[in-house]
Amino acid sequence: MDLTALNAIAEKMVEPGKGILAADESSGTIKKRFDAIGVECTETNRRDYRELLFRAEAMKTYISGVILYDETLWQNAADGTPLVELIAAAGSVPGIKVDEGLQPLPGFPNETITVGLDRLAERLTKYYERGARFAKWRAVIDIADGVPTAGAVKANAHALARYAAICQAHQIVPIVEPEVLMDGAHHIDRCDEVTRFVLQTVFQELFEQRVALEGIVLKPNMVVCGKGCGKRASVEEVALRTIAALKATVPSAVPGIAYLSGGQTDEEATAHLDAMNRIGGFPWKMTFSYGRALQAAPQKAWAGRPENVAAAQRAFDHRARMNSLASLGHWEGALEQAA
Repeated sequence: MDLTALNAIAEKMVEPGKGILAADESSGTIKKRFDAIGVECTETNRRDYRELLFRAEAMKTYISGVILYDETLWQNAADGTPLVELIAAAGSVPGIKVDEGLQPLPGFPNETITVGLDRLAERLTKYYERGARFAKWRAVIDIADGVPTAGAVKANAHALARYAAICQAHQIVPIVEPEVLMDGAHHIDRCDEVTRFVLQTVFQELFEQRVALEGIVLKPNMVVCGKGCGKRASVEEVALRTIAALKATVPSAVPGIAYLSGGQTDEEATAHLDAMNRIGGFPWKMTFSYGRALQAAPQKAWAGRPENVAAAQRAFDHRARMNSLASLGHWEGALEQAA
């Protein structure tokens, strides 16, 4: 393992003013999003949509890395250029989602485990040859009555740590993503408690598996109320609680934190990121790793029509710019209204 090289990639992924585009939707997930805009979910349409993102001006200015789905990593643009080369030419780092989804965790009703460690080393060798320099693995922690249990959290944290260690052995930076879902009806206090426990457990497992923290990027949830909670926490409360939880659990050796949007609206995700960066006082760079919060607007503008490509790219450029400003603590809501 060349830790200096891994650290250089990790630092590039959290470069100030830039963030990570999560374009790693599975075929099933992107079908749901295409259905919503009336677009048939064919391989060509998926390729064309992602190509328009990778050719957008935002890639050069606001995007540091792109998480790809396996299909996309191997696809070529309409002119025959590999999509990974479009990403690299824009100055961004190509990455790859390597987990293989969720399965029920035996003995733990209503809890899941992320799978995909079998043959991961073999897959990483091929991904590296294709141009991927970082990977992503998502562990999912739900909040409900009696959930999560300590056993399920530990099982998911251990899998995350094994994945991270295998990635580093193959000279690929692991994005470590333990996501506490906001799907329940829980109060922000409960999210705070669970998020702290999950992060503590994850970093204990990373330590035990001898993962070099200087060569990872953390992708956590923000501390928010559940969607079904009767009240919404203010932007300021979300920012303060999230930073406090991470300062209590995340070692300073981690180069950066790239937050997931986790079901928040476009503007909510941007406002929360901005508020946290305005507070400051933390040892890591903090930026975004958004999927839907970057792509909902361009998908709607595109609607599967070639004549809408320029409009879709403008929509993507705008959302990327808003989040770039938020990663520097320079975003203003008035900028959204002006647009």
